[in-house]
Amino acid sequence: MPNFSSSQPGPNAPDLDATARRVIDANVYMTLATRDAAGRPQLSPVYYTAARYTDFYWVSAPQARHSLQLAAYPDVEIVIFDSTVRVGAAEAVYLAATARQVSDDELDTVLAEAFRTSAGARQFAAGELRDTAPFRLYVAHLTACEVLLRGSDPANARGTDARYPAHPGAGR
Repeated sequence: MPNFSSSQPGPNAPDLDATARRVIDANVYMTLATRDAAGRPQLSPVYYTAARYTDFYWVSAPQARHSLQLAAYPDVEIVIFDSTVRVGAAEAVYLAATARQVSDDELDTVLAEAFRTSAGARQFAAGELRDTAPFRLYVAHLTACEVLLRGSDPANARGTDARYPAHPGAGR
């Protein structure tokens, strides 16, 4: 489990849960961090679909380095952000999660929530994700979440960019 901040922003802070949901909804790529046997990180951008703000799905080749690494070391970290905003306007969500390949038996059950067809993406059929097919469906289940609160935000007593806990799936 990452060493996420336990402090809270000031009383006039934005709704961090809502901020997390907005960032997750507004973006289509996340940076997935896995690790190798020596503990070295491997970063991979993947197109994702969020379900309930607790499960993050993507499709990858099972031979991809990150796919092999998460099979051995399922604890992953993820960051979602918009890299096109001007300096000083960044919003980001940092996630800790446990990731795995979705089993063939689960595919029919999760396909409806595992794909959004935006930004040119398409929904895969179960047959395209099992047996001898070249891709598999993966899911990262959220274990912790933090939201970036910029140092310029008046609710941020630190005065520097900081991460604060959020619960994007709360009340959903």
